[in-house]
Amino acid sequence: MKRLYAAADLIAAQLLKDWLQETGVRTAIFNQNAQSGSGEIPFTHAYPEIWLMDVADEERARELVRQFDARTMPLGAINCPHCREDNPSNFASCWQCGNWMGSLA
Repeated sequence: MKRLYAAADLIAAQLLKDWLQETGVRTAIFNQNAQSGSGEIPFTHAYPEIWLMDVADEERARELVRQFDARTMPLGAINCPHCREDNPSNFASCWQCGNWMGSLA
């Protein structure tokens, strides 16, 4: 296992983990509940962390993280390519079917 990413919050960590999983990169999130300890421990130690299960995936995973960090969200609604449901533009996965809605950029 190898640490890949420290997210600002649990939502961002879960979104990235889900996207990595959809591309075949197995990961785990550590520090899921550590943010409740902020103030008791340094805040940087409370960030949710994504860890790679297989170090061989590191190069591909780092490229996916770069894309994740560079993403921009369109305004308005976007249509799910899987079930054709309209979703708010800030959704990365469809609220109806749960599938990833395509490119992050």
